[in-house]
Amino acid sequence: MRRCLLLLTPMLLPATAQAAEETAEQPIIVTGERINYDVRHSSTATKTDTDLKDVPQAVSVISAEQIGDQAMRSIGDVLRYVPGVALNGGEGHRDQIAIRGNATTADFFLDGLRDDVQFYRPLYNLERVEVLKGPNAMIFGRGGGGGIVNRVTKRAEWRPFAAGSLSLDSHGAGDVELDLDAPLSATLAGRLNALAERVDNRRNATGRREAINPTLGWRPSERTRIDLGFEAVHDRRLIDRGVPSDARGRGLPSISDPARPLTGFGETLFGDRNVNRTRFDSQVSTLFVEHRFSEAVRMNAKALYGHYDKFYRNEMAASPADEFTSGGVTSTRVGIEAYQSRTKRRNLQLQDDLIAEVSTGPVRHTLVAGVDYSRQRTFADRQQGFFASSPFTASSNRRYYALLQPTLDLPAVTFTCVVGLGCNDATSHAEALGAYVQDQARIGEHVEILAGLRRDHFKLRVEDRVAGRTLRRSDDLWSPRLGLVLKPSEALSIYGSYSRSFLPQSGDQFSSLDPTTAALKPEKFVNREVGAKWRALPNLDLTLAAYVLDRANTRAADPVSGLTVLTGAQRSKGVELGVQGRVGRLSLSGGAALQDAEIRRTTTAAPAGRKVALVPRFQASLWGRYDVTRALGLGAGVYHQSKSFASISNAVVLPAFTRVDGAAFVKLTSRVEAQLNVENLLGNRYTALAGNDNNLTPGNPRTVRATLRFGF
Repeated sequence: MRRCLLLLTPMLLPATAQAAEETAEQPIIVTGERINYDVRHSSTATKTDTDLKDVPQAVSVISAEQIGDQAMRSIGDVLRYVPGVALNGGEGHRDQIAIRGNATTADFFLDGLRDDVQFYRPLYNLERVEVLKGPNAMIFGRGGGGGIVNRVTKRAEWRPFAAGSLSLDSHGAGDVELDLDAPLSATLAGRLNALAERVDNRRNATGRREAINPTLGWRPSERTRIDLGFEAVHDRRLIDRGVPSDARGRGLPSISDPARPLTGFGETLFGDRNVNRTRFDSQVSTLFVEHRFSEAVRMNAKALYGHYDKFYRNEMAASPADEFTSGGVTSTRVGIEAYQSRTKRRNLQLQDDLIAEVSTGPVRHTLVAGVDYSRQRTFADRQQGFFASSPFTASSNRRYYALLQPTLDLPAVTFTCVVGLGCNDATSHAEALGAYVQDQARIGEHVEILAGLRRDHFKLRVEDRVAGRTLRRSDDLWSPRLGLVLKPSEALSIYGSYSRSFLPQSGDQFSSLDPTTAALKPEKFVNREVGAKWRALPNLDLTLAAYVLDRANTRAADPVSGLTVLTGAQRSKGVELGVQGRVGRLSLSGGAALQDAEIRRTTTAAPAGRKVALVPRFQASLWGRYDVTRALGLGAGVYHQSKSFASISNAVVLPAFTRVDGAAFVKLTSRVEAQLNVENLLGNRYTALAGNDNNLTPGNPRTVRATLRFGF
């Protein structure tokens, strides 16, 4: 508690010290500058307002304008257009991605603060989504081995307006969004964003989500701004784990026999609609303080308290679909398993940064000194599902179901905790205290050096009620960062960088601590990167990055003793190209990635030489909107990825696919616009996502979405 009070104190001092001063007409700190799709500045990568051209690492930004133009509905939709990021099925109930070959469910942030709970994040209240690639522990602490995803939310703007949208698609999904801003006085303003959404798709994965985010902005003086926010999210939906593979490592729709075709399984739920359900509720409060002591010294402070409650229960395909013969009749069967899980989490995060502009002779410095503290308490349990007996039962917790029709009629299932079958009942207490310093040194007009160092003290205690034991782990770690930026001209920058991050052996959700892992050092991520950023036109940016990212201290079994040792290793390497901005009436966003990720030394998960799951060798995307007239706009997008593996087993191949999207925009009045988006314009069949070898999610067929936008 004393640490919490020490970190909160500087957040309260500026407001009281400057409350009598006159107000300014504009916010003090500019968090971003947008020209359609082109975002020029951000403070996420360096904690200072920096031109992205001068940041020595690859950064991709998807603006609110692009999110709206493409009718994106999820983080997955957003990240599909970011080179070097691959999507995971997330078991049908959470965001899960791989950045530069490193999978994560926890490297998500909200306004620079950790947002690691497993759920589907909404987009209704965002200014933009930022993706920072490569290890980022110097800024964010643990994790972030492949990179991080940061959502930047809307704040009060002291200008009265009302905006919103209504949308509906051809599968019955739709939503209503509202955005209201109002100055309440010369020093006080409020903003309200709200969402009501119905979820549905071709596979009838229905659900609903409501979210509300009121914020209050206060400028007690020309030097101080304080923002207070609250967000509540209520999410209920069916869990769809997708379809199984066949014995040849392909998706189930490929299993067909002219005499006995299997049709309709692209829509089949391999589960029970009364069982496969999830519910998620969260309440998150935030406090941001920005204060300028002088023209050269300023402070940013943040606090977040979150309360999260999630429960999910599902049945899913757990084996490939294969042939079997019973009573002289040959049929196809698939194994079905079930489990349920509950998670309750409380998060407290505090962060203070002091930023100073100083000069030492010809060198100009932007110095950052900061400290952050987080405390997280998580209760989690899990029980395995058991089916009634069946002639095809191979084990007590798996039932084999004969696929005789595209509708599964599964027997009743009961859930109970059985040791050795995924049972869990534990409470984890994680606490982290970090301190860091950083210098952005500018030598003349052509050279910049970014150097930073962070020290983390991380403690974890897990009370395992199944095993009847309490496990502890404590680590003190250094996270360095070094970057060099050369600027031959104002429009061109060339950079090289080195960064390092770490992840405790308990995993990104602290769910796998046991007596073995509690004694092991954290995993280590080291990234070496070179690149170039070119402002080819006043509103168009091109970026190029090449990297080698090594993951070490990965667990492996000693071939002699059989004990777990830290000899496993993984390497990701690749080249990424990005384009973003505007040329005349054409707004563009896209990129390409050539990448390879493999196990270099045998781990507990796979032998050396295996390819990392869900990392296509090649990805490319391009989206553009062309404004034909002031009243008419047309949009088109294409996404392609080469084949990849569904899991580290490398047994199931996800075929390459290409998807084409289209859009049209018509301004009906000065305040109302109609929009029509068509996803998968050519109606291609493809596997969009995978969670493992037997949870493959078919892509949507041609889907039409109509949207009506208004603003006053």
